[in-house]
Amino acid sequence: MDIILVSHARGRTWRLRLDPRNIIGWLPAAICALVLISGCFAAGWFLRPDGALLPAEVVSQWDSQMQVQRGELVTARAKAEEDANALSRRIAELQAYVMRLDAAGSRMTQIAHIDPSEFNFDKPPPMGGPEVQLANQSAQPVALADVLGSLDQLQQQLSDRERQMRVLEDLLLAGRLEKEIRPSGWPISGGYITSGFGVRTDPFTGMRDYHPGIDFAAPEGSQVMAVAAGIVTQAGESNGYGNLVEIDHGNGYVTRYGHNERLLVRVGDRVRKGQAVALIGSTGRSTGPHVHFEVVLNGNIVNPEQYIEAAR
Repeated sequence: MDIILVSHARGRTWRLRLDPRNIIGWLPAAICALVLISGCFAAGWFLRPDGALLPAEVVSQWDSQMQVQRGELVTARAKAEEDANALSRRIAELQAYVMRLDAAGSRMTQIAHIDPSEFNFDKPPPMGGPEVQLANQSAQPVALADVLGSLDQLQQQLSDRERQMRVLEDLLLAGRLEKEIRPSGWPISGGYITSGFGVRTDPFTGMRDYHPGIDFAAPEGSQVMAVAAGIVTQAGESNGYGNLVEIDHGNGYVTRYGHNERLLVRVGDRVRKGQAVALIGSTGRSTGPHVHFEVVLNGNIVNPEQYIEAAR
């Protein structure tokens, strides 16, 4: 069979010969194309908006499952954000604990006069060593609940350490305060002792009498220094003492410095250990420039020797 095609515009003709064998060869391809077109048409028909051929319960079930999955996704995302926020808050609390511990440690190093180069709270402690893998180490990932549990335990440990460091700081401060207010050392930076405490021969009468302090001789105008921190309770002329400075150190301790040429403090002044409170003179009952030093404990005059030797 021949098919003739004629083109009037170009004035040409084409002849197509149809062989039964060629038709049989193209027949499977034509059938496949027809099946594909029919399937697409059927899918479009079944899934059309009115859902006439697709059961309504199937569409509803698919929609419900999709809604459930969307809800689970939203819940999972919210749970993840909540866990992240909880972890961030816990880390912030731990950072606050560490900052307080660092501050307390720095104060204690200052109180204890520790060299910062030997113990610095601003840097982590030096540590090291080879890495060794544990044989029975679990390869399972760590759950968030385990992490939060570890953070709770660490927070409790930090809280305990903070309380312990506060107690230690109080002890160090108390020890420092005790050291500051307890009389110790000489009231002058040089010089020598000319008269001790107790019974002696009076330099004016030549008779035996009681000397309630220790005399330290030094050049006139030398500084007289407080042997402990305290409050000035007397600063002026006193019978036999000449120009006298009296300092109350608390805990029952009082010190007196007599025969001064000039006073450098007034009543009510707060003085620190080693501060100059007067200049050496020879006022009052005195044979030459010196300072008469007394120590009073709970209202009783005591031998200053144990206190002046305590600083050596």
